[in-house]
Amino acid sequence: VCIHRVRSCSSFIKSKYVCVFDKSALKFSHQQRLFRTSAVSCGQIVQFKLSDIGEGITEVTVKEWYIKEGDSVSQFDSICEVQSDKASVTITSRYDGIIRKLHYSIDDIAFVGKPLVDIEIDASKGVASEEDVVETPPMSHEEHTHQEIKGHKTLATPAVRRLAMENNIKLSEVVGTGKDNRILKEDILNYLAKQTGAILPPSPKAEIVPPLRKTEAVPAAPKDKARRVPVPVSRPIAFSGKDKTEPVTGFQKAMVKTMNAALKIPHFGYCDEIDLTQLVQLREGLKPVAEIRGVKLSFMPFFIKAASLGLLQYPILNASLDENCQNVTYKASHNIGVAMDTEQGLIVPNVKNVQVCSVFDIAVELNRLQSLGSAGQLGTSDLTGGTFTLSNIGTIGGTYAKPVILPPEVAIGALGKIQVLPRFNGKGEVFKAQIMNVSWSADHRIIDGATMARFSNLWKSYLENPASMLLDLK
Repeated sequence: VCIHRVRSCSSFIKSKYVCVFDKSALKFSHQQRLFRTSAVSCGQIVQFKLSDIGEGITEVTVKEWYIKEGDSVSQFDSICEVQSDKASVTITSRYDGIIRKLHYSIDDIAFVGKPLVDIEIDASKGVASEEDVVETPPMSHEEHTHQEIKGHKTLATPAVRRLAMENNIKLSEVVGTGKDNRILKEDILNYLAKQTGAILPPSPKAEIVPPLRKTEAVPAAPKDKARRVPVPVSRPIAFSGKDKTEPVTGFQKAMVKTMNAALKIPHFGYCDEIDLTQLVQLREGLKPVAEIRGVKLSFMPFFIKAASLGLLQYPILNASLDENCQNVTYKASHNIGVAMDTEQGLIVPNVKNVQVCSVFDIAVELNRLQSLGSAGQLGTSDLTGGTFTLSNIGTIGGTYAKPVILPPEVAIGALGKIQVLPRFNGKGEVFKAQIMNVSWSADHRIIDGATMARFSNLWKSYLENPASMLLDLK
């Protein structure tokens, strides 16, 4: 009867009965409407994976989140800071959207290629589907730092973009000198120098406030040094009665790898003492000039520049040996590393291209590296690419050391503290001298003792008579 009445009724009645009796059609249609509504209102969830940040790094430690679940982010916004065994890196977003899930907590180990956060994006903007995002290989750290400006892509790392932003510079106005016209830090600095005519530190993070003269004044030496007792570091002592096991991570993990590699190198040592009396006087006269420029001038810039001048004469010390010991590569750049003791452990950032830097340029860069090192914000570029290293153990109080070579480098020097000691002049008269001891280690596979001694003597002559460096400065 129902079928007969449906067939004989008008189209309106017919459609009504179909809607009532055809439950499967109703259900299917209803589901489709709900699905479309959800897709428009809730957006599409994509998993933002941890990209390959280079240097063979496969895992990192999450040190800080800059966002939380529910926050809105845009492309190139900072998401988190991670620390590998080589450097700290800031991860930036590839999408505009809302953070829906954080896959890691602070101090968790995150793996390259695994999801870092879930981001809800607007599907109506034509972003690739979730399947496409999941299957896409991880991009390198530099590949996702592109920025669209005025119809063309400007390549720059997050640190360079931050430097440009804080100095109100449009990246589209800067000419990049890197690969594929990538804008480098030096390009930003050169642009600033042309606009202002001033010499600026390489990074705004390294802005140095001139220290007060009171803090700079050298305290008078006590009359009885024998009574000076080292003050122990005050640390809480835990009497829990249980052993504590912690994983080796971060810079400590990098040290394990480096020292295992250094164990394969046959070291030999060479020591000498340097009379820094003239250099001490020269630095005292130049310190006020450097303070006016906002830079703290230590002895290390002179040590580094003298080492670079010596490497020009003995390039074998600025070389590397391949794993099979078949080829020696002489490095054109003098990227001299400086060992620093920080809360994160021992790190060795390096000053790039010392061979073309003045003493003041080196001082500016050292100030920047020390500021970033203290804050744990040194980047991969600061910590890699070193060709020669100096370690200033004298800042802690050491006199001699047996430094360990940092592969693939072939030489390293350890500088002791400067001491006031009696010495004899050419007339046999006793005078007060500023003495520093240096301990060299070199790779005996390609460097002999005579070469190391000659280099040390040249380096020593530059420091004992600082005016002689003017003859070789370029």
